[in-house]
Amino acid sequence: MHTPADTTSRVWFITGASRGLGHAFAEAALRSGDRVAGAARTTAPLEELAAAYPGQVLPLGVDVTDRDAVFAAVTEAVGHFGRLDIVVNNAGMLSMGMVEEFTEAEARAQLDLNFFGALWVAQAVMPVLRKQGSGHLVQVSSIAALGGFPSTGLYSASKFALEGLSEALAAEAAGFGVKVSILQPGGYWTDLYTAMRSTSPLEPYAPLREELARQFAEGSVDSDPQLAAAALLKLVDSYDPPLRLLLGSMVYDLAFDIAHTRMDTWAAWEHVSRAAEHAIPAPAVADGETGSQRETR
Repeated sequence: MHTPADTTSRVWFITGASRGLGHAFAEAALRSGDRVAGAARTTAPLEELAAAYPGQVLPLGVDVTDRDAVFAAVTEAVGHFGRLDIVVNNAGMLSMGMVEEFTEAEARAQLDLNFFGALWVAQAVMPVLRKQGSGHLVQVSSIAALGGFPSTGLYSASKFALEGLSEALAAEAAGFGVKVSILQPGGYWTDLYTAMRSTSPLEPYAPLREELARQFAEGSVDSDPQLAAAALLKLVDSYDPPLRLLLGSMVYDLAFDIAHTRMDTWAAWEHVSRAAEHAIPAPAVADGETGSQRETR
C-alpha cells in the first residue's frame, strides 16, 4: 500500500495501460507520486494498481477504436482529476504478414487501433490541453516507423501514419503551450508478440519467412520495459522535450543507418530531382478564367 499522491501532482492519461509498456508507464508515474487515468479494454490490472496506490488511479474501460467512448473517457478523467498533464497514446497491436496476404478486415483492424485510435485520443484531449495552455502528448510509435521491413508492412504503415499526424499536430499545438513527442522504441519484453496477429501465409513467401525467422532467432534481444518507462519520465520531465526520442541502442543505430542510406540515394539522384522542377507562369484554367493550379504529391 502506498501513500496517496498530493492532489497537485501531475495527471497522466495512458491508453493500453493494463499491459506491456503502458502498464510499465503507469507504474513509473505512480511511483513518482503522480496520478493516472488508465484506459484499457481490460481493467483488472488497473484495479490492482488502484488498490496499491489509493487515490492515484482511475481505471477506465475503453476501446480506443470507439471515438465516442474515447471522448467519454477523457471527460471522465478530467472530471475526476480536474486536469490532464501528460497523455500517452500507447494502445496498439502488431499484425505480421506480407503485404499481399492481408485481408481488408485485417488491414483495417491494424490501422483502426494503431492510427485511428491514437487520432481519437488526440482529438479528445486537445481541447482540454488548449484550454489549460499546457500539457504533453506522447505518441508511442515504433522501430517500424523508421522503415518498412518484410512482414511488417501494415504495422509500419500504421506507425508512419501516426508519425506524420504527430509532426503536424506538434506544429499546431505549439502555439497553445502544448508539447508533442514521438517515442520510437525497439524491442521490449511485453506481450506485444504473444498477442500478435498473423496473416494466412502464401506459399511463395515461405523462403523469406524462413530467412526472417533465422535472423530473428540470431539477432533479437529485447529489454526490460522499466527501462522504457525510465526514459519516458526523463522525457516528460524535460523543459524542452524533443519531437522524437529513440529508445534503445539497436533502434538508435538503425535510425542512423537508414538516414544515411536515404541521403546517399537522394544525392545520387539529385540531378533527376532538380530537373523535375522549373517554375512557369500559372496556366489558364477552364472557360478562360485565370488562376493558379498546383499539384503536389
